[in-house]
Amino acid sequence: MKRIYLDHSATTPVDSRVLEAMKPFFSKAYGNASSLHKFGQEAKRAMEESREKIANAINAKINEIIFTSGGTESDNLAIKGICLANKSKEKGKNHIITSKIEHHAVLHTCQWMEKQGFEVTYLPVDKYGLVNPADVEDAIKKNTCLVSIMLASNEIGTIEPVEKIGKICRENEVYFHTDAVQAFGKIPIDVNKMNIDLLSASAHKVYGPKGVGALFVREGVDIQPIIHGGGHENDIRSGTENVSGIVGFGAASEIAKKEMKREGEREIKLRDKLIKEVLKIENSHLNGHPTKRLPNNANFWFAFVEGESLILYLDVKGIAGSTGSACSSKSLEPSHVLLAIGLKYEEAHGSLRLTLGKQNTKEDIDYVLKILPDVVERLREISPYKGKWKQ
Repeated sequence: MKRIYLDHSATTPVDSRVLEAMKPFFSKAYGNASSLHKFGQEAKRAMEESREKIANAINAKINEIIFTSGGTESDNLAIKGICLANKSKEKGKNHIITSKIEHHAVLHTCQWMEKQGFEVTYLPVDKYGLVNPADVEDAIKKNTCLVSIMLASNEIGTIEPVEKIGKICRENEVYFHTDAVQAFGKIPIDVNKMNIDLLSASAHKVYGPKGVGALFVREGVDIQPIIHGGGHENDIRSGTENVSGIVGFGAASEIAKKEMKREGEREIKLRDKLIKEVLKIENSHLNGHPTKRLPNNANFWFAFVEGESLILYLDVKGIAGSTGSACSSKSLEPSHVLLAIGLKYEEAHGSLRLTLGKQNTKEDIDYVLKILPDVVERLREISPYKGKWKQ
């Protein structure tokens, strides 16, 4: 049976070129990057070369890249680190601004900060999932220490106006963090042009290994560590570095930067074909902005269809997709993102996210378009709303 993977926003396969770059650092160049001998120096050199590659991908300085275990840790470090550093100052800044559609790594961290005495403002979004920069400006107060707005939604693919938001933050002397886990390697990022002070990224979203990420911290930004130990990563993130993973992340970043334009254009063509044809299914709807969206993201909701059943039926046919984000796919609660853009509970439960990758072809999309309408119709026929969906 034909198997098609359309869940690249959940994770990606490791690029064969990335794997080849990593291999020596498992069994040959296995030194600890903090050691002074040749083995350690070799590991340190490889790690710094990767740091430079990741910095180049976002137009940052080499010393502004801090390696972490992934996007979740990067988000936690950015939010907790900035807030703890600023609260300890005389000004006592203890106010955070974020949006209602952030990844749980941001939302749950902000909720935890509330328990520590911080105030959090959760901004609304419009029907496309866009944050209004004017809302950010209106929400900033004298005690605001951080604004955290994602660069692009992991669920609906909407690209946020981060450059405008960053400019507002810069003018008001407030730090600006963006979760760029889904955007990194897919669309151009310039932390200077976009006025970004902190940026989270993850290797496994760009054909790199799992378990490694990075946090861009602009030079001069006051941040405290949340993991203490040997003072690795400029005293910001202690712990022996995952050298093989870091080498893989560097290789993946370099490849992504080189191939981004060509691959992005290719995926957009496939994405738009998919969206156009799927929307011909009666009572189907697109989630997210029609044009301001990631090149590989197509997210729909189907009236009178249950999302989990849709995923299982498609899986039987060899098609891998998701409903909501992968991190919460086992939850019975509807996506907080879909609720935030105005969908009702029953509508949010009928969502389908299909995210393309480098190995997907036109034939893959044709196969999905052949299978999906029949699956949707079958699920509607056995649903409690049988017959009503045609009205």
